Amino acid sequence: MMEDLSLERRKGVDDSEASSARRDVEILRLHEVIFSTIDKPKLLSQLSALLSEVGLNIREAHVFSTTDGFCLDVFVVDGWEAEETDGLLQSLKETAARNHASLSNPTNSAASERILELQEKIGDSNFDRSLLQIKEKIASGSSGDLYRGTYHGVDVAIKFLRTEHVNDSSKVEFLQEIMILRSVNHENVVRFYGACTQQRKYLIVTEYMPGGNLYDFLHKQNNTLELPVILRIAIGISKGMDYLHQNNIIHRDLKTANLLIGSDQVVKIADFGVSRHPAQEGEMTAETGTYRWMAPEVINHKPYNHKADVFSFAVVLWELATSKVPYENLTPLQAALGVRQGMRLEIPSWVHPRLSKLIQQCWDANPHLRPSFSEITIELEDILRHVQVSKGAHRHSKAKIQKKSQR
Repeated sequence: MMEDLSLERRKGVDDSEASSARRDVEILRLHEVIFSTIDKPKLLSQLSALLSEVGLNIREAHVFSTTDGFCLDVFVVDGWEAEETDGLLQSLKETAARNHASLSNPTNSAASERILELQEKIGDSNFDRSLLQIKEKIASGSSGDLYRGTYHGVDVAIKFLRTEHVNDSSKVEFLQEIMILRSVNHENVVRFYGACTQQRKYLIVTEYMPGGNLYDFLHKQNNTLELPVILRIAIGISKGMDYLHQNNIIHRDLKTANLLIGSDQVVKIADFGVSRHPAQEGEMTAETGTYRWMAPEVINHKPYNHKADVFSFAVVLWELATSKVPYENLTPLQAALGVRQGMRLEIPSWVHPRLSKLIQQCWDANPHLRPSFSEITIELEDILRHVQVSKGAHRHSKAKIQKKSQR
């Protein structure tokens, strides 16, 4: 995990100012821990967990990234009472080595039992592999490949779990995605056709969405959207998320890359690999999702619920309104550190005032103050109604002016 690790002591009290009258006051020792490592997903989570495991409290965190993929992570911590740092350095190295050893062996009996349990529930009974025709590859992800194909003569997308990524944890994630997909049915959630889990290759078959994902549509194809289109897309996403939450499903990775565009610009929610039924999982504190869209309570490893999805939706709304990449001048890790310290994206003044207010409500630091998706849908539909009425009135007055000029 670490290419290099160094420590510096930062004094809690300046020695020159420590008078004899204050010698009885307890000095809080602060240390500066600097990690030099390769920038990668979940890095903040790993480093924060490492420091916490050693018994340190993080007071400040700063990230400096280079253009060649490296980063310097600086943490100011307390909790190590000794002035000397040799023991702290040794403790950090031993803990990091121990964690690395456990992570490099992903197979365990609990995961294996969970795989068998999920496979038994899913089965392949309703899926005829012989009717599946696989065509060209259309995308690649971190652990799988996506192909276009046909099933029963219908255009479909086929997601394969890549062989080199097949371990117990990836199998569990893949099987949990199948479990959720087969349990949902909504016009704004991607349709599930079937899956294969018993053979060597794991695959999921869903409907094919010809428009690709919303991230590419906005940021790679450089599309900008009119306000009524923004609102219709947002309403569709909100309705789909409301349906998921009503069925006790938290997506946990809501972002534009996981929103697919069909015909007539209908947008559907996809990629349920990290989604969960909270009732089955108990209290959730694991850092799950993508940094640029992640809620602060998730970044901070605090207990969270369905309101974490609402925060992510706020970032999606901001993207729809601005057509910009969130925190585009920051690395994902820098964005996460900023969000946990209260930083938010700047909403341009030309964004509709009610939409701007809704975005701010959705990314409120306090999850309890964020609206539910049913409330969000009502507000978005009302904004759309007012926009349409305003446009209609504008067209009507324009027609009157033209008629007068013809006289």
